[in-house]
Amino acid sequence: MKDKVVLITGGTSGIGRATALAFGQAGARVAITGRNEARLRETARELTRLGIVHLTIRADVGVEQDSARAVQETVTAFGRLDVLINNAGISMRALFRDADLDVIRQLMQTNFFGTVYATKFALPHITAVRGSIVGISSIAGYRGLPGRTGYSASKFAMHGFLEALRTELLPQGVHVLLACPGFTASNIRNVALAADGSPQGESPRNEQQMMSSAEVAQHLLTAVVQRRRDLVLTGQGKLTVLLNKLLPGLADKLVLKHFRKEEPDFNL
Repeated sequence: MKDKVVLITGGTSGIGRATALAFGQAGARVAITGRNEARLRETARELTRLGIVHLTIRADVGVEQDSARAVQETVTAFGRLDVLINNAGISMRALFRDADLDVIRQLMQTNFFGTVYATKFALPHITAVRGSIVGISSIAGYRGLPGRTGYSASKFAMHGFLEALRTELLPQGVHVLLACPGFTASNIRNVALAADGSPQGESPRNEQQMMSSAEVAQHLLTAVVQRRRDLVLTGQGKLTVLLNKLLPGLADKLVLKHFRKEEPDFNL
């Protein structure tokens, strides 16, 4: 990744922040977007401490003009763009019957349209260098998960979009990676939207049993360097994807059983 330019949306916490550090330590020049100015400054200090050449951009990728500006500022600062990592995203934790429809709209706007906007504006620059477009998706993009209807829908949409785009770009030699971490020890669950659209706060899940954001970032770095097509992480994640493909009826029952155990407050 020496001297490659990498733009990471949602790069101020969790997987995004860890990815900025991993790619930067591998020699890349890193641009990150975020909505929170304080977190941007905090991440910038860490990148500076590690000697990573970087650019921070305050932007909401769910806003088309912000995505256009983020790409333009990156190219202006570094003269090129080699890798776009569509990481910005929000989750939810609410049964559909209880959820405000604005929650679903917010998820689609950030998770799906944020990916569409950033990819649209980055595409000419990525194509020029036969670079990489990465979508940080989820097991929920392969298998719908209870309590996460809107999140699952947004990730299924991301999958369809990037799979179609990958096919369109085969003649140009552009690499498209769909990366699907399992449950990861990050703050995405703590800020997941509840039924009324407010952050849910403390997650009921045990983070000690989860893969860390830093581990996910290292897997992402390897997958980009190797120009892999897909990345599904954790044994549980791989088993879920396989079962859903081969035995979908059984997968329904096992997923329901798992969520009844892990999140009993849903009363599924």
